[in-house]
Amino acid sequence: MGRTPKQDTKKKNAKALFITGQYQQKEIAELVGVTVQTISRWVNSEKWDVELASLTITKEKQLARYYAQINEINEAISERDKGQRYANSKEADILNKLSAAAQKLESETGVRDIVDVSIGLLEWVRGFDVEKAKELSDLFDGYIKTKL
Repeated sequence: MGRTPKQDTKKKNAKALFITGQYQQKEIAELVGVTVQTISRWVNSEKWDVELASLTITKEKQLARYYAQINEINEAISERDKGQRYANSKEADILNKLSAAAQKLESETGVRDIVDVSIGLLEWVRGFDVEKAKELSDLFDGYIKTKL
């Protein structure tokens, strides 16, 4: 048995509420008119919790973690005796990987950035064309899934 358009709308609304991170599953169930078990099934089967987690860590936080790790390795190296203040092969490899990851992250548009822009644009469009906002919402959802 396939889902109806009404069920699809409830599911989309539930996901939008879940992804904000501001509602419990029970609250979402009440707001969209489904059971808590249905929300739980959707969260688990479509991995909404993984998507939420990927959105909650900002690019800046992750960059700060990379740079803190790089700094910690460099501090450990600087505390060595004179003439021994260089990275061994393992440290050099880790430093290269952390630096590359930080550089890649700095040059990419993060999923959180895409979501923020998408939400802003959808709210703006919804102000004068609800149907167009619904259409764009489906497109944004598909695009964001490709970036996760």
